[in-house]
Amino acid sequence: MSPLSPQQLYSARCSSLTGLLKNSHNPVLWGNATEMAAAACHPPTRFHHVHGTNICIDPSHTQATRVESFANGLCFSQEPLEPGQIFLVEIEEKELGWCGHLRVGLTAHDPRSLDVVPEYSLPDLVNMGDTWVFAITRHHNRVIPDGSEARVQGFLSDPYLLIEQVRIPRDKLVGRSRPSQYSHMLDDLYKTNVLPPTARRSRIGVLYAVRSDGMADMHIIINGEDMGPSARSLPASRPLYAVIDVFASTKSVRVIQVEYGFPSLQTLCRLVIQKHIVHRLAIDGLDLPPLLKNFCKYE
Repeated sequence: MSPLSPQQLYSARCSSLTGLLKNSHNPVLWGNATEMAAAACHPPTRFHHVHGTNICIDPSHTQATRVESFANGLCFSQEPLEPGQIFLVEIEEKELGWCGHLRVGLTAHDPRSLDVVPEYSLPDLVNMGDTWVFAITRHHNRVIPDGSEARVQGFLSDPYLLIEQVRIPRDKLVGRSRPSQYSHMLDDLYKTNVLPPTARRSRIGVLYAVRSDGMADMHIIINGEDMGPSARSLPASRPLYAVIDVFASTKSVRVIQVEYGFPSLQTLCRLVIQKHIVHRLAIDGLDLPPLLKNFCKYE
């Protein structure tokens, strides 16, 4: 009997949990059973113990730091990703003097099968085949599908990221800078305080969405926004590991665990408050408990 693919394992676990929820005779649980099952099926994400020679992984396997040079910074997810599961990292530390930034993608190679971890994701790992990697830049990361126009959606306009059948609360996906006394005077960023892709505290992730023909498209997510299908027709039947190349000016990244399904009530309250203020510093003037003010300001 041949082993099940990641997609088949994911479907089997979610179907089992969906059945349990529907048999609970609770109409609220029954109505949202599929989405709740999908939310519960994704395991926590971690870095693999196989990595580049210049990478140091912390004991929790959630932080990767390049300790010297600008290369040999390849990292992989500990397990293959499931359909719609995002591997999300936050840029923790930058290093001046290098040209280039973080690179992310997917590979069908089991990291344990690599005799030597390549020095670079681009071109070395990609040239091995069955690997798709996207180099993050400060600008021009969005991929525009043929025959369509670029569409930029405001962060507060929709609390969910929607890609095919994938539905993820957007709040955890967005990196935020810390507000300062004069941050509202800098530029339009104060309106949502969404960071440039390569900045410290920016959040970047990768996932794949399965199409109706059984193939998959790779999507890069930058601060809660889908950059479009950066690679098409990936083999969804094969295990696909996340690739994180801590390259050049990006020195350290940390894995962010993501909420699936429904956003928390606390998150929804924050979205409502943010829609009625000019910028985050105005939260200080509201008659709210200090802890709630800090939460609304992402502190």
